[in-house]
Amino acid sequence: MEPRRIAGRRAVVEVRNHIEDRWCDAESGRTRENRNPGDLADIVSRSADSTAADALAAVTAAQAALPAWRALGPVRRGEIVMRTARLVAERRQEFAETITREHGKLLREALGEVDRTVALLEYTAGEGRRLGGATLPADDPRTMALTRREPIGVVGLVTPWNFPLAIPAWKVAPALVAGCSVVFKPSPLTPLTAALLVECFVAAGAVSGVLNLVHGGAEVGEALVKIPAVAGISFTGSVEVGRAIHTAGAPRFLRTQLEMGGKNAALVLADADLDAAADAIVAGAFGQAGQRCSATSRVVVDRAVHGELVRRLAERAAALRVGDGMEADSQLGPVVSAERLRACLDGVRQAVAEGAVAVTGGERVNEGVPDGYFMAPTVLDGVRPDSYIAQEEIFGPVLSVIECDGLDDGLRIVNSVRYGMAAAVFTRDPAFAFTALDRIDAGMLHVNRPGVGAYPHMPHIGAKESQYGPAECSPQVWDFYTEWRTACISY
Repeated sequence: MEPRRIAGRRAVVEVRNHIEDRWCDAESGRTRENRNPGDLADIVSRSADSTAADALAAVTAAQAALPAWRALGPVRRGEIVMRTARLVAERRQEFAETITREHGKLLREALGEVDRTVALLEYTAGEGRRLGGATLPADDPRTMALTRREPIGVVGLVTPWNFPLAIPAWKVAPALVAGCSVVFKPSPLTPLTAALLVECFVAAGAVSGVLNLVHGGAEVGEALVKIPAVAGISFTGSVEVGRAIHTAGAPRFLRTQLEMGGKNAALVLADADLDAAADAIVAGAFGQAGQRCSATSRVVVDRAVHGELVRRLAERAAALRVGDGMEADSQLGPVVSAERLRACLDGVRQAVAEGAVAVTGGERVNEGVPDGYFMAPTVLDGVRPDSYIAQEEIFGPVLSVIECDGLDDGLRIVNSVRYGMAAAVFTRDPAFAFTALDRIDAGMLHVNRPGVGAYPHMPHIGAKESQYGPAECSPQVWDFYTEWRTACISY
């Protein structure tokens, strides 16, 4: 049975696996209960809790579907992805409400995620007409030399909870256009959004076995890494899990695409427009409750303007209304789980013990909100560059302020972490801006704007321990899902 559509916020949906052409329970019969992090009385779904046996069944179905799917060609496969984009757009409100109930993000943020997903699908669909190689000069007369791309085969796609629609879409769509068949394992925290997306792909024409959905935890992901028929794993999540996937698959040369954590900085120089900088930093730090791999979690600011910037940041953060994502006047939703809330609170406590000062926030919010995982928007001042809170990903609405002495010292501090996902610089001086772009070790850079993400057709890419393998959301993505072939033809 397909996952049924939501009929009001309190509807509880039974979310099942999709293997070959069937919606089915986990072989074990086990399920997981999923609750709304912004209202724990709201049970969103009960989803299949799968095992390695379910993963193997999905891989077997994907392997059987591969020859016919590959033969269909990228133009026709792109048309299926374009039809999927239209179906997602038609169900925009349903997807957004589901995302908010599962994840907790504000409804307007969820609507933005749906719109971005449609743009990603449209862009990727169009790439089906450009997925070619090149003709090259030949050394011999009456000979044609050319290159072409071929799909790598069955791929496992392992996705997180923080963008439960967009990230699966930006993995599934290029995999299918490339001619790969897919086993998709979403986060166990957001199974319903994943199931609704698979519904759209199937309705658009993704034929039996081409797109398989397996819900569950680490056991499913570990199985996908070990099954020999899986040619590649695309993963978004923590550095620790990404490293485990890569090292486990290395003996059999498993292809990996790993998009991992971030500890992203905004560098504010003495000549910056402080009001504009504060607005952008608050958007980058507290949008989606700080639960983005590209979220701004550090501010590195010149001592000359440190006090004025901290005042602006604290005023803006303290004014944010914390509440249920479904409420129109909410400005900051919950974090996704008790584990995330605990990580935020523990991180703040450790920072204060190491000498930082919470100028606003720092605690759980219990009053005026439903029973949920609400964290007050937090600004920490006096943070040491080498402290835990400055070095490690907290993944919540916690912003650390670090002082610097000018551009060179600021760049040193920005680059002092093991991550390199995103960064922003605020300055009126073009020379400072371009110097920062040259010297910051991060994949996605911004000047005088929020330092999060990029556009659908631009590479979503990190540096250092934030990324391994080709970029996503761009022409570079084909370097993961395809491999090159050459041909020399004499006539």
